[in-house]
Amino acid sequence: MPTAAISFKPKQVVKRLLASLPDRAREIIILRYGLGKDTRRMTLDGIGKKYGITRERVRQIENYALGVIRKSDAYSEEKASFTEIESLLHSLGGVVVEDDFLGHVSKDKSLQNNVHFLLTVGEPFQKVREDDDFRHRWHVNEELSKKVEDALRKLYIGLSTEDLLPESEMVAKLLNHLEDVSEKYKNQEIMRRWLSISKKVGRNALGDWGMTHSSNIKTKGVRDYAFLVIRKHGSPIHFRDVAKQIEKLFDKKAHVATTHNELIKDKRFVLVGRGLYALAEWGYSPGVVRDVIKNILEKHGPLDKDEVVEKVMKERYVKENTIAVNLQNPKYFKHDKDGRYSVASA
Repeated sequence: MPTAAISFKPKQVVKRLLASLPDRAREIIILRYGLGKDTRRMTLDGIGKKYGITRERVRQIENYALGVIRKSDAYSEEKASFTEIESLLHSLGGVVVEDDFLGHVSKDKSLQNNVHFLLTVGEPFQKVREDDDFRHRWHVNEELSKKVEDALRKLYIGLSTEDLLPESEMVAKLLNHLEDVSEKYKNQEIMRRWLSISKKVGRNALGDWGMTHSSNIKTKGVRDYAFLVIRKHGSPIHFRDVAKQIEKLFDKKAHVATTHNELIKDKRFVLVGRGLYALAEWGYSPGVVRDVIKNILEKHGPLDKDEVVEKVMKERYVKENTIAVNLQNPKYFKHDKDGRYSVASA
């Protein structure tokens, strides 16, 4: 059956191509590519054991079969089908992760296997196998493929573990590293597909991007989920609400007491009011109100009461009276004849 992405019927095309093969070669290709009722793709070793031959002999038969098909009349007659696949590959970015391409064509595993075989036997298509940096991918233009890979490497080098960027910003960074690439590829959807080629950058459940190994992307526990929740919220939030949002956004069970304990223990979070937590990266300093006042006076020098209150209120959600009471403690603070406060000498 055809799919929404292609107009021809992949199974029928593959059937016509396989008809040009001797029986055993055809059977081995069907097993190797999952083209029968069983959609599992058998390994060279598995097929070798089934037929009582070596894995190298299976490889030879596979290569022979692909060569026979490419020289057959049936292959020439299916030119339109291969041209359509090539056009689809271009429309998806010219360089596409294998699973992404097959998933775009169909969700049906059997159909995916047939299209995968057409990619393999089709002469215009080149597969680049996965390595430490990139996933399995297909292209029809090696120069474009290299440019995308180079841009992704430069993108990764320019990131830090702490970076957590909205998709639009990550796309903009990738575009900055792409050189001499056709404008037709420079759109959000294709950029997202190219980003997915890299194993070194990834996207978290909230749609933000960063280094794959970063806790911002590879979340491991309550602390990491809490960080993403507070960052998404954008302002101080009560630990009870943090727990609720973890369950809502990530479908993870988060006990209120456990969440609170994790927030206390992690230096990424700062208590700024009764049960209210903010991120240290927002500029909030750790410590009680007295510590905040001390840091402010050491940074800005002597200040009057109103100035101290104004600056403390930017870092803590407390009552003005709490700040005033702390300022009156002569052990930590002193004031001059003009009513300006400074840190008391040790």
